Formats: sequence, C-alpha cells, structure tokens
Amino acid sequence: MHAWPASEVPALPGKGRDLQIHDTATQGKITLDPGPVARIYVCGITPYDATHIGHAATYNAFDLVQRVWLDTKRQVHYVQNVTDVDDPLLERALRDGHDWTELAERETALFREDMTALRILPPQQYIGAVEAIPGIVPLVERLRDAGAAYELDGDIYFSVESDPHFGGVSHLDAEAMRLLSAERGGDPDRPGKKNPLDPMLWMAARPGEPSWDGASLGPGRPGWHIECVAIALDHLGMGFDIQGGGSDLAFPHHEMGASHAQVLTGEFPMAKAYVHAGMVALNGEKMSKSKGNLVFVSALRRAGVDPAAIRLALLSHHYREDWEWTDAVLAEAEGRLARWRAAVSRPDGIPADALVEEVRAALADDLDAPAALAAVDRWVDAQNAADGDDTTAPGLVSRTVDALLGVAL
Repeated sequence: MHAWPASEVPALPGKGRDLQIHDTATQGKITLDPGPVARIYVCGITPYDATHIGHAATYNAFDLVQRVWLDTKRQVHYVQNVTDVDDPLLERALRDGHDWTELAERETALFREDMTALRILPPQQYIGAVEAIPGIVPLVERLRDAGAAYELDGDIYFSVESDPHFGGVSHLDAEAMRLLSAERGGDPDRPGKKNPLDPMLWMAARPGEPSWDGASLGPGRPGWHIECVAIALDHLGMGFDIQGGGSDLAFPHHEMGASHAQVLTGEFPMAKAYVHAGMVALNGEKMSKSKGNLVFVSALRRAGVDPAAIRLALLSHHYREDWEWTDAVLAEAEGRLARWRAAVSRPDGIPADALVEEVRAALADDLDAPAALAAVDRWVDAQNAADGDDTTAPGLVSRTVDALLGVAL
C-alpha cells in the first residue's frame, strides 16, 4: 500500500531542540533522544469514514513530532497502518450495500487526498492489515506455543496475565478496563475466557465474512491489536521512540499491543513513549462515527476552505486537549492566516531570528502549538506596527511557519 506525496520541508538556520513529550505510561513529560534515526508508529484509520476533524487533529499532532525531529537534523522512520479489515468496516459495507474492499480503497484514497492537502508528512511505510497477515500468523502461533494464548471455540485469545507489565500503559483499574473493553471492540462477557480482558488474536472464519489461511490457526482473520504489533516489530523493532494515536487508543489498543510485543520478544518496553492526542467534539459531544456528528476535511475543502486554515484551526489547540470544533474556531483560523500572509508579503520587515527560536522552544515543550502561534502573532503585530528594513525577515518567517508548523504562507 502506498502513502501520499511529501511536501518539501524548508531547512532553517541553526538546529532545533530535543523533544520533551508527555508519556502516558509514566504520566509525565520525558525528553526523547532518539539518535540519528527517530522511530515512530502511529495507528491509522479504519477506512469507512475518512477524514474527519478528529482524524486530522491526531495526524497533525504527530506531523509536528516529525517536524521537530527533522529540525534537529535527524532522519525520521515513520510507520502507519490501515485497518482495512475489521468489524466496523464490514458492518458499514453491509449496511450501505457496498463491497467492503471497495469501501476501504475509496476511503483510504480520500484520506490520502486530505493528508496531502493538509501537508501532513507521509510515513515511510503505510501498511494495510490485509497485506500484513502473512507476518501476523507466525506471531500468533508463537504466542500460542509459548502458552501466552489459548483457543476458545476456534478463536485464539491472548492471556493478559502472561505479561507482568500489563496495565502499565493506561494505569486503569480492572473495572475501568472491562468497561472500555466492551465499548471499544472487546468481548469481556464472552463465556469461557480465562480473563474477561483477554483480547482476540485470531478470529476463526465466520460465514459470509472474509478469511485468510492461518496455517495451524485455521482459516480466519487477525484481531485488531496484533496487526499493529506485527507491522511495528517488522519495520521498527522493539524500543522505538513513540507509539502514537488518539487518547481512545491508550486502552485497549496500545495496552494490549504493548503486552503482545513484550511477551513475544521478552523485551520492555515496546515504545519509549506512548503519546495520545485529545478528542474533538461537535455540539457538545465527542466527534465519532457512531454518533454521526462528523466534520469532514474533504467537505470543508469542497466548500472552499483553505487547507492551511484548517491546519491553523487544529494548531490553535494543544494536541492533548479535548476541544470542540465550531464555526468560530475556523473563522479565527482564517483571519489568522490572512494576517500572516499579508505580513510576510511585504518586501522587508523586522528581524525574525528570535521568532525561529521561540517557535522551536514552544514545539519542543510537548508540542505547544498554541504558544508557537502566539509567537508568530506577536511578530506579525510588530511587523504591522513598524517599518523594518530586514529584507530576509519575511522569507525566514514564511519558511519557519512552513517547516515547523506545516502551514504554507
């Protein structure tokens, strides 16, 4: 599966700062020092309703991570998956009378278009769950043969008790885990499971549903968590720098994935930092497919909204913050974009060297994009209030905003 084209990232004078970021597992900020190649895995979409503003906010956050690392003169090895077979996708295809593969391909193509428009830097590997199945089956077999998995009516389940570190990502109690498991794709009430929280690794073939050769597992398809584990281990290995996604993935997805990987390899941790973006609401409720209260990037673009304004709207909220999308949020972003473009269109201006360092410092401090925007706002206000004579300043500001914030002026 191919990703989308990368926009050019301008080089800035000097060198950026190492990233301090909030780690869900340690419940505080840590400083990451990845070495010459930074490694990041971000969980991708299930392609049946793409791309809503909640998606865009998440991928915008991890795009900032890439840009901070690139500014430190590192390379970035970024991997993202597509869950192109899963119950929600199959259910949507059945409901709407579509072939599930065509639905997945169409929504994935739309996601690529939206990511390109928003100037989100693409992953080096963009891997569908279906294409990863040949690598998933041996991992499930290894877990089963090691006694970390068991069979129940043909399905294979992972035993969470096989990982002594289970619970160390989300820090939830058993009851909270059980409630979230039921809400987020698990089956804690299924009779016969050793532990209600045990997640499925391999689902035996069901009538009318797609299945693949599972070798000794029998025909079926993989569970959700093992897909990302197989892809991450194959392309990044253990101990990569960031495992990222929305805050609703901390449990069960990232918790279970970490346990799968740690039992498979005997190493700990799977990732140095577990980083989670906040949820976006509309009309007072979390934006979600189940509620049908989605604002789509493609619809905004069709309505003539500049993708740069959409991106500025996303940047106006801290990535870990839960916030609400409103017409006022978009209008403020459109006004800011117009002011910034007018300020950098002048042939000269006030010096901007300090601004570069302010933006760097803000983003290195747990991706504080609102502080970075405020720094640019101050430069714009000063630019409008004075007659500067620095002919390089407008271009430097434009390159800084492009390189670090992903906004083309």
